[in-house]
Amino acid sequence: MRRYLLVFLYLLIGPHLVGAQGKLSGTLRDSLTQKPLEFASVFLASTTYGATTNASGQFTLAGVPAGPYDLIVSYVGYKLLKRSITVRNGPQLLNLQLTPSAQQLKGVTVRPNPNRVSDYQKFAESFLGQTSFSKQCRIRNPDDVLVSYDADENELSASSPTFLQVDNAALGYRVKYYGLQFTLNFKLQYITFYGWPIFEEMAPRNNREQQRWRTNREKAYRGSLTHFLRSVYTNQVAGQGFLVRKLRIVPNPRFARADSLRKALLRARRNQTLSASEADSIDRWAKVPHHFSLLYMAERPIDSLRRLDTATGRMWLCFPNYLQVSYLRESPDLAYHLPHPMGAPPAPVSKSTPQISLLSLTKREAEILPNGQLVDPLAVFVDQYWGFEKMGELLPNDYVPLAPPSSH
Repeated sequence: MRRYLLVFLYLLIGPHLVGAQGKLSGTLRDSLTQKPLEFASVFLASTTYGATTNASGQFTLAGVPAGPYDLIVSYVGYKLLKRSITVRNGPQLLNLQLTPSAQQLKGVTVRPNPNRVSDYQKFAESFLGQTSFSKQCRIRNPDDVLVSYDADENELSASSPTFLQVDNAALGYRVKYYGLQFTLNFKLQYITFYGWPIFEEMAPRNNREQQRWRTNREKAYRGSLTHFLRSVYTNQVAGQGFLVRKLRIVPNPRFARADSLRKALLRARRNQTLSASEADSIDRWAKVPHHFSLLYMAERPIDSLRRLDTATGRMWLCFPNYLQVSYLRESPDLAYHLPHPMGAPPAPVSKSTPQISLLSLTKREAEILPNGQLVDPLAVFVDQYWGFEKMGELLPNDYVPLAPPSSH
């Protein structure tokens, strides 16, 4: 099974608490000299709330919805600062200090060897994605991305000592992605990436472009993992257009023998001792699946998806095996191809095809915040359609959908 782990490490409370707002202000200083730092970036990860420090190192973030956040501070020559905070109603004062990086202390900057073109292209394609929106994304500072390939692990990794800037012309956001850590494992067929992005609104050229961005943002949100998790939290799964079924993946008892026979025939082919019938057997054994998928057609009740602590109001995603989540109100992107049996060509989608995703847990349960984010994003694996969507559909957590559809 091809799996993807799409991880964005940030926390934000939901829009339903927008009535309670806070104001963050403070001063940023060098931890060694105590001198104020000017032109540093201070922001709340994966939101549109950000500021730049002035000549006195001061900053202000106003009108911030109350709740938990990751506060990120970035400045050239200093280590990235990440602090988990809880914004309360009213003003809050923060005194922050940055530690100089090792390069600044030594007075030198070391630039690794340039990226191999093929490695960088594989990274960019996997990070941005292949959706219609992803094709309208551009990485503006490729020289700030460090890409390497480990032949022993058959793994591609990428990071950035500063930030990766992506301009999304489909959604109208300029995304600066700090602390990027990206991994593409070809052997095990999975992708992981995480970091702390800040979203900036791009200036539309005209009203038509502004309306296009508004429409595309709604399209990116509908049927997304965030939309689904918000629906689980509010007990509106079916009302929001989702159909959830249980899926079990069980080993095929015939696979081990078939794989052993296939490998033996491949060795014989290298020694040129293979008959015509044995050559045909290689393809036959290669088509024996490693696992079987067993789909339970009954719709899952809400209590089989989540655990609610009525005393505290906290909620956890909690289920065994896999969930097949279908979003019935929107067709997949035309660039998406349906999963296919081993050896068969990819199947194109049609207008009647729903968006179908798979969801599994890496831990026993995963806590959901009211805005549809996870306290520990590493606790969830996504596959199929949610795995297909990447940077092209990435929205800030303070995005508020317009008039969500209802079954009533």
